[in-house]
Amino acid sequence: MSYLETTKEVYKKAAEVPDVGLCCTTTPVWQFPGLNIPRVMLNMNYGCGSTVHPRDLVNSPKILYVGVGGGMELLQFSYFSRQPNGVIGVDVVDEMLSACGENLTTAENQNDWFQKDFVQLVKGDALQLPLNDESVDVAAQNCLFNIFKQEELLKALKEMYRVLKPHGRLVMSDPICEQPMNDILRNDERLRALCLSGSLPLKHYVDMLTSVGFGTIEIRARRPYRILDPHHYSTTETIYIESVEVCALKDPIPEDGPCVFTGKTAIYFGTDDYFDDQKGHVLMKNHPLSVCDKTANALTALNRKDLFISPSTYHYDGGGCC
Repeated sequence: MSYLETTKEVYKKAAEVPDVGLCCTTTPVWQFPGLNIPRVMLNMNYGCGSTVHPRDLVNSPKILYVGVGGGMELLQFSYFSRQPNGVIGVDVVDEMLSACGENLTTAENQNDWFQKDFVQLVKGDALQLPLNDESVDVAAQNCLFNIFKQEELLKALKEMYRVLKPHGRLVMSDPICEQPMNDILRNDERLRALCLSGSLPLKHYVDMLTSVGFGTIEIRARRPYRILDPHHYSTTETIYIESVEVCALKDPIPEDGPCVFTGKTAIYFGTDDYFDDQKGHVLMKNHPLSVCDKTANALTALNRKDLFISPSTYHYDGGGCC
């Protein structure tokens, strides 16, 4: 059985019998006025973070969500879209699509504003999405792409890039790991299906996104997630896994390279009212400005004593230099 077949079997069972411990979400569940999330959706929240960010969801966007789970994020996305077929949920597992559909019926009964036809459920593969080119404003996946090996991951990212409109957003939540893993862990089909042994270092993860054409990358959160220890797993050392929330924008890549925001901030504290680097970045005195890593490196290279550049906080919430 291949790792993709193992993955289908794991999530077939998780659709038939909700498995609360299958994943461990690292963020509180978004609650919005008038939104009631059915308990079964919470029990089937098979993700490691959240892909629902209100600032991505203005003007009733068309949204794609790959790997439907129990439907919680489909419902949350619908809260902002509120149009027939405004949210498209794609999954390769029949049982998950069926369970999700039932959960959306429950949600319709519990939410006056929600209509089940706001969500279109479609059987499909992340490696060959059943959507037209440039047809959605926002695409999202939560703890799914981490299952793929590198070749399939690249295909999945290219597919997301293909279906996004220009300047569209790919929002993702995935585990990452900075430590090397042995081949036993990497090739453990169940651990890969659980989004653990496929965890990449953050830089590799970002490089995969920029390699398919995304010109702006935002690291929105980075949190502790799981431990693989020698007592329970085939490893001689304790392996620390984190989760990240990332947004990749389908912007053109600038000539000097992509803009990657890892939560760095620049502060000018000189004698003038502002500092202008003559490259499009104006820092008002004592006003923190979020900067991408590229700009942070350029400002650091100036060796000015009246400029402070913070380390990466791995939290970025918009605004900034680009």
